[in-house]
Amino acid sequence: MVVAVLAIVLLAAGCGRDGGTTETTESRTGSSTTSGDFGTLANVCQSGNPSGAPAQGVTDTEIDVGVFTDTGFTKNPDLVDAAKVFTSWCNAAGGINGRKVVANLHDTKLMEVRQRMLEACREDFVLAGGSAALDSLGVKDRLSCLLPEFPAQVSQTANTGSDLQVGAGAAVSENVNPYTGFQDWLINEAYPDSKGAIGMIVGDNPITKVMAEKLDESLTAAGAKVAYNDLYPISGVPDWTPYAQAIKSQNIKGLIFYGDFRYLAKLEDVLTGMDYKLDWIDANANSYNQTFLDEAKGSLGFQNNVLDMSGTAPLDAADKVPAVQELKDLFQQYAPGSPITFQVLRAFQSWLLFAKSASSCGNELTRKCIYESARAETDWTAGGLVAPVDLSKPLADQPRCFNVQQAGPDGWHSADFGADTDGLYRCGFTPYRYTGDFGTPTTLADVGKSMADLN
Repeated sequence: MVVAVLAIVLLAAGCGRDGGTTETTESRTGSSTTSGDFGTLANVCQSGNPSGAPAQGVTDTEIDVGVFTDTGFTKNPDLVDAAKVFTSWCNAAGGINGRKVVANLHDTKLMEVRQRMLEACREDFVLAGGSAALDSLGVKDRLSCLLPEFPAQVSQTANTGSDLQVGAGAAVSENVNPYTGFQDWLINEAYPDSKGAIGMIVGDNPITKVMAEKLDESLTAAGAKVAYNDLYPISGVPDWTPYAQAIKSQNIKGLIFYGDFRYLAKLEDVLTGMDYKLDWIDANANSYNQTFLDEAKGSLGFQNNVLDMSGTAPLDAADKVPAVQELKDLFQQYAPGSPITFQVLRAFQSWLLFAKSASSCGNELTRKCIYESARAETDWTAGGLVAPVDLSKPLADQPRCFNVQQAGPDGWHSADFGADTDGLYRCGFTPYRYTGDFGTPTTLADVGKSMADLN
């Protein structure tokens, strides 16, 4: 069961390092030697002469920021790399008004979310740039200790859109389908012949089974037909031939796969060996990495893998978006050889939101100030890394953007999907709101608190 949860939950990429529960990533440079501008954002980080300790985790020299990870289980370094690169760059530019940013890495090892959250409640000023697959296990403790969160990704309904959380981005665990625009493009514009022949394969796990129920509802409401819906054992299968044969025998044209992208690569190898090509395969954004490309290299020239970046600028947009090139340059400087994945892109924008909001608070850096400053961002783009979003409103209550990447033998590249915003995104679609009861996000009231308690 434990293996399954992490292998299957799509939004569970975390960070940390093996062997420790809480670690620290920091860069202590002297005076500012680097520009604190990023993309269209000016003075994200800068020097200053701070004084006092206005909040827990804030001294006259440092700011302690918690970063949740599952790395002790996943061995995935993406969010650790993002924390390292951001703190190194920001501190070289002078920190947050002169205070150095210290990233406390809380490795949940998958199941220890609550233990790590209790630690964060005792130590950290805020949480930023992190993710945990079983994040619902810690949300009540986070709200009880009034700890704001700027997550890279969210996973479970109880945490998704919970109070004191800003800038989480799209997630299947929302009460709306954030991929509505992408899926409408797939079935109505790009591949209309697939509309009546969609297949879905998910791991036999309560979390992903709910994800599949949600998308089945959304696709059906859009007039599509899920003609094949199957489960696979949570630990994977030694031979994907039976699944490939079922897809072929039912003439499935579009496939949604919820699980480890390495399993998807194995399934595609079998399909390709059978000379069966689908119109499209939704590989999901967690496949936006070199590992998937390597694992699926035998099929990339035959199968049509696509994914929705949900309004996040892709790496091949570096010539259009200076912020993307700047991020590439920062990784080359501070973490050479470390890949920039979808999780890294999401984490870095979360770090930027934390830093810009904290910087605006000046010397009196409190949780109330940083949270309210972040919520005041009505046109947030992370300097160009994401499509504009109004953080003053619940994400579910506003139009969205999507952008499509397509995999080929030469890697991931932008597909022709009718971009209408800066040549990168297609914006303005209204996400489908689920009618089923899939749970609700946790509120301060659920733990006997209110916004009046935040200071």
